[in-house]
Amino acid sequence: MGATAELPLFPLNTVLFPGGPLPLRIFEPRYIDMVRRCTRERGSFGVVQIRTGEEAGAVMQTAPVGTSARIVDFYQLPDGLLGITCHGERRFRLLARRLARDGLNIGEVEWMAPPAAAAVPPQYDYLADLLRSVLPQLGELYEDLPRHFEDASWVGARVAEILPLDLADKQACLELDGVERLARLAPLIRREAD
Repeated sequence: MGATAELPLFPLNTVLFPGGPLPLRIFEPRYIDMVRRCTRERGSFGVVQIRTGEEAGAVMQTAPVGTSARIVDFYQLPDGLLGITCHGERRFRLLARRLARDGLNIGEVEWMAPPAAAAVPPQYDYLADLLRSVLPQLGELYEDLPRHFEDASWVGARVAEILPLDLADKQACLELDGVERLARLAPLIRREAD
């Protein structure tokens, strides 16, 4: 069993993968306060996918696995709201969730072990090649992202986050590791004939 921690949660209609970027538009007071605390304390918050409920309202149910996010940049958006850019860090299993007085969701989380290092198997090399050609076209969110084209977990995470999959499939990919994730994604991408 992994170490546990208490983490502010940001339930969203998205899935964040370790190592991936996440831009957010912050307008609710509970999240503005959370961003201030995370910035001041150099802390992180948890991103969990909403299963039922609303981002700007009451969250009834979330996915059981999420990813911690660290704020790497903040800025004022053209509409005057706060914009932040985060990077996914570590996966966690959500053990319990409670609502703080200010309406912020707080989670008791158990950190999941990082995936074991695994090379991309030859039959999935085309997924790494696909990323090599696509990532430079995705703009500034991906331009400074460290590249690990040889790492099965990294390749699977990047492919899963950029494919237009439904949230249930993205969540299932988050819960898988390395080669298992690649095996789930491979049938969704047509391999070009050699």
